[in-house]
Amino acid sequence: MCDQRTADDRQADVRGSADAGLESAQAKARRERYGPNVIEEEERSVVLELLSHFWGPIPWMIEAALALTAATGRWADFAIILALLLLNGVVGFWEEHQAQNAIAALKERLAKVAQVKRDGAWTTVAASELVPGDLVRVGRGDVVPADGTVVEGEGEADESALTGESLPVTKGPGDDVYSGSAVSRGGPVVRVLATGADTEFGRTARLAGRAAPVSHFQRAVIRIGRYLSLLALGLVAVIIAVSLLRGSGVSRTLEFALVVVIASVPVALPAVLSVTMAVGARYLAKREAVVSHLPAVEEMAGVDVLCADKTGTITRNELAVADVVVLEQGMDEARVLRQAALTADRGGGDPVDEAILQACDTDRPAGWEVTGFTPFDSARKFARAEVRGPGPERAVAKGAVQAILGLAQADGSVAQRVQEVTRSFASRGFRAMAVACADGGGWRVTGMLGLQDPPREDSRATLQEAGRLGVQVRMVTGDRVEIAREICGRVGLGTDVLDAGRMEQLEGADLAHAVEQADGFAQVVPEDKYRIVKALQEHGHIVGMTGDGVNDAPALHRADAGIAVSGATDAARAASDIVFLAPGLSTIVEAVHRSREVFRRMKNYAIYRITETIRVVLFVTATIVVFAFFPVTPIQVVLLAILNDAAILSIAYDRVRPSAKPERWDLTEVTAIAAVLGLAGLVSTFALVWMTHLPLGLADVQVRTLIYLKLSVSGHLTVFLARTSGPFWSYRPSWILLTAVIGTQILATAIALTGFLMQPIGWSLVGLAWGWAFAEFLLLDPLKLLAYRVLERHGRAAGTVSA
Repeated sequence: MCDQRTADDRQADVRGSADAGLESAQAKARRERYGPNVIEEEERSVVLELLSHFWGPIPWMIEAALALTAATGRWADFAIILALLLLNGVVGFWEEHQAQNAIAALKERLAKVAQVKRDGAWTTVAASELVPGDLVRVGRGDVVPADGTVVEGEGEADESALTGESLPVTKGPGDDVYSGSAVSRGGPVVRVLATGADTEFGRTARLAGRAAPVSHFQRAVIRIGRYLSLLALGLVAVIIAVSLLRGSGVSRTLEFALVVVIASVPVALPAVLSVTMAVGARYLAKREAVVSHLPAVEEMAGVDVLCADKTGTITRNELAVADVVVLEQGMDEARVLRQAALTADRGGGDPVDEAILQACDTDRPAGWEVTGFTPFDSARKFARAEVRGPGPERAVAKGAVQAILGLAQADGSVAQRVQEVTRSFASRGFRAMAVACADGGGWRVTGMLGLQDPPREDSRATLQEAGRLGVQVRMVTGDRVEIAREICGRVGLGTDVLDAGRMEQLEGADLAHAVEQADGFAQVVPEDKYRIVKALQEHGHIVGMTGDGVNDAPALHRADAGIAVSGATDAARAASDIVFLAPGLSTIVEAVHRSREVFRRMKNYAIYRITETIRVVLFVTATIVVFAFFPVTPIQVVLLAILNDAAILSIAYDRVRPSAKPERWDLTEVTAIAAVLGLAGLVSTFALVWMTHLPLGLADVQVRTLIYLKLSVSGHLTVFLARTSGPFWSYRPSWILLTAVIGTQILATAIALTGFLMQPIGWSLVGLAWGWAFAEFLLLDPLKLLAYRVLERHGRAAGTVSA
């Protein structure tokens, strides 16, 4: 534990009486030196947070298009593009702003007031007023207000805020106590050693407040935006150079550049991907998983290591009697359990008593009456009861092994047998408890109970399913190594458990290697959990972390997918990306499966969107350079973007076949497939322009409408190429996607026929556009299959399952 006091303050406290508190003047001086006992929260500017969503490759492209539409006076186009820019920015800001506030939730756990000794008298002050060196008294049910050491009295503390383990820890003089833990028995007096950010709790809050790593989804969107931005800049430079060589005016040159920029901008890319994740989040909500940070839906698809909290996730978070050992001849297990049950404090909420009563399957053994009861306390360390019933027992007791041995004044052979059983229990991860009885004579040790938080019934099967999905599970617990090893073995995880003491000695690559090889981690504190997640991430893993307590908040915040499990504290929920309402791991495995479906839909859309951008922008540029005319007008390009992307929102509901292994963004594969489809589409559309200009001799305004319709139809047909790595018929699309595509293309055809915002064309040219698009579609499908085979041969294709 950190002792925040200076050497002079420590000496001053030693010189004073052990039961003397600080003088008011001393406390004031120390408060100025050490600061208040609070956890500071960094203030973030909401305005700057909002503006950050208008800064990046895709926003820059949209903003460039805005500037060009303003410069050329196209105010209708300007309004549409501005609306799309604002929509993307505001949706992104709101989703991120609502995501989390872990530090505020952590602070709710801290004590608000404290009993402190000042000027020789006990008084109540705000917990924020405490300083190192203060003497504080913590009663039953109180939260410890600062880190310190017990100087007087005894008690038991619930340290689940730091360790995650709900069993109380006995505290006596010289033992450390921690801010945020709660006293469950007794009322010790504590000397404060550290306050505020220097407490263990403060360090937990500081870790939880660190910026989480940028999600793989966000990095993928940035990289896609960067590729398209560079492509647009290069093509605009070509157009400007050609226009200058041809002597085109500034106005016409800007119009050329505007068409290319608008065609390059994937204006709806962030919105479509966010909607796809939101649909996945709504599906998970029906499975009792609440998503608070949308990119986590995509991150879950790539999780290949899941760090699972033991208590309440792998285990039931309920003590149970795991073994009963009979030590006295003539006794049996049922009788030993009955003796222990007669000392239980019914309705007192003690987890040990509840476990014993459940093992006896009764609240009160039949025919027995308790005539006197002395409850367990931290000084005596056992509970006893005077009883009357059909058996010879007149008094029974249960409690700590050494305390019961002392009560019974057991001889050497009995003590040796008890110690053997205790060691056997410890090696199996059981907590040992002794039982004794008296029947008119002296006390005798009759048996021993082994207590354990047992695994959930579905844990082993669920972990096997996780393994089949390519997810390695690592158990994380603040409990002892023996307990962790026993649970790991019982659920099939392996028994190579790394304890926190060994982890402290490792750094860098050595730590990453040890963490990667371990089956579980024991005796960990919040900082250890954070280091485990960070080490795995630095070793190339996408890490999921489950937890339910304040102690889990830093690691949950750091993980790629932080998962708060059933019954989690507010702090754990605030630091998490997904909150599961159902207990156990089964819902988490279901979420991995569903997230992979969402990822496939997002990947299919990315291939479609990049294909269309390459096809349209290169085609427009090539046509301007070769034929010196606009193949489509700016408003037609905007119509293409709005109609096609609006319909493609339905890809969020498409049927897909999820991968059998973790998914990751392989932008080499995505861009390669998109480039093949886009360049082939460019050649096809350019050939259509050539034919309409020379053999058919159509007017430019008719050619523009014909090309608009062809680009619209072939664009939507591209969706059916992008959604499978096999032939387009290998996996049936959803009716929602089919209906959306057919509906928008009927609308696009109606626009071309009626001449809305463009020159109308007749049925013959409409037939030409549709026929050309379908012929192109049938030729591109085998070309796509060839591209995938080439990628697989070179080890670039990420997936092995057609979807």
